[in-house]
Amino acid sequence: MTTIETLSSVHGRALLRDIYRELRFERQVSALVVLTTMWRICSTERELIRMTKRDVVVLHPLGVWSGSALWMQEVVNRFFYSAINAFVYFGAALLLVAVGLNRTRVIETPGLVVAGVILEALLLILLFVVMFFTPPEEMEQTSSANGQSAATEELLRELGEIGRDYAAMAVQLETIAGTLSDLVERQDTMIVQMRDGVEAAVSAVAPNPDLMNAMRSTTTSLERFTDGVDALGERLKAVERQEVERLVRTEIERILSRHILDRDERSSSSTQAG
Repeated sequence: MTTIETLSSVHGRALLRDIYRELRFERQVSALVVLTTMWRICSTERELIRMTKRDVVVLHPLGVWSGSALWMQEVVNRFFYSAINAFVYFGAALLLVAVGLNRTRVIETPGLVVAGVILEALLLILLFVVMFFTPPEEMEQTSSANGQSAATEELLRELGEIGRDYAAMAVQLETIAGTLSDLVERQDTMIVQMRDGVEAAVSAVAPNPDLMNAMRSTTTSLERFTDGVDALGERLKAVERQEVERLVRTEIERILSRHILDRDERSSSSTQAG
């Protein structure tokens, strides 16, 4: 809830104009009802929430005379001056038509001219009253300056909010950039690890050239060792054959020697017997 001392102040007059625009253009209330409601607000009303959307309490209502003067200045003169001025011109046009018809004797009724004169006089009096309650220029300039100041403050506030939003966005972008950099580094590390794993898998599946050379050298050495073993086996067989032949020869020689000895013995025995 907002409190205001009186509606005749600068803020009160600005509030009256805002209330009129609310009732007339937002709520689409008729002009007569708006005039009546605005007169009540200017004169006697304290709690404006009962008639408008604004929760404002007027501490010191102006009363009938001062409120009516404020009502004439801020509502009638400001928003209905053009309409009243148009009615004055329309009354003057009707008076001219009535005078012309009476002069040309098309209609010989003096009462029509008198009625036109009275109507035009009343409209001129109404225009005089409305113009008499013209708002002071100082008040309008102050209100305009306040409006411009409020607009400037609002613009500066919005610019500050935009700058703050841009600063927050820049911080967020820096954070996102740092996160992306870390992500790229992690991705590079993962790529290197994957490359090493793939190379290890390829090395495990495909034969290593050094291993193939070592296996080839081992095979050659094994072949040479086999050839040597075969040659050694053949030599062992030859030695074994020679040894067998030597043993057979020795045995034959022994058998022959024994046979010869036996024969010699028998020969000597027969010689002795003879």
